[in-house]
Amino acid sequence: MEEKQTSLLHKVSKVISDFFNPLVSLIIFFVYMSIKQYTTKESFLYFLPLLLMIIVPIIIWLVWNVKTGRYTNMDVSNRVQRKTLYIFIAACVITYLIFNYIRNGYLDLVMLFILILLFALQISNFFIKSSMHTAFNIFVAALFFTLDWKMGIVWLGIAILVGVTRVILKRHTVKEVFMGAGIAFMVSFIYLYCNIQFQH
Repeated sequence: MEEKQTSLLHKVSKVISDFFNPLVSLIIFFVYMSIKQYTTKESFLYFLPLLLMIIVPIIIWLVWNVKTGRYTNMDVSNRVQRKTLYIFIAACVITYLIFNYIRNGYLDLVMLFILILLFALQISNFFIKSSMHTAFNIFVAALFFTLDWKMGIVWLGIAILVGVTRVILKRHTVKEVFMGAGIAFMVSFIYLYCNIQFQH
């Protein structure tokens, strides 16, 4: 009986953890933001470069590295394997930031802070394998907070739930989840402060 409960808990945790991975959570935010702030055409023009320069290349990179055996899984839970993932994602984000600046004449604040969060996680990775799932979901909660505080609180709840699933699935220790959360809270706080400053 206890084994069945454990396996059910494991299965539910896996579904939650897999679904709310950093990429999916960010896509959900960008779709939500597009609906709230842009027309259909504006949404398409905003989302297409993100899709082609960041989302699609990262998915291809992950699938290719898992298929060739360089990464153990799509989560990239291994600390050593994670280094190349961070570098690749950062390269994609920097490419997008340069493209957006040339095309629109402004620095995309959201993507800039995603890059800052990535660098902070990469630095922490030298000492402790911080939970990327937890960190990104906390940051997504901060992003939602700028549009709708209720959605921000809901997503913070999701971030906590994701953190718990990472421990249940033994992908991270409690310390690693807290480290990811701590980094994300710091970056999120600075992002929210900058967001308020830019709106005035």
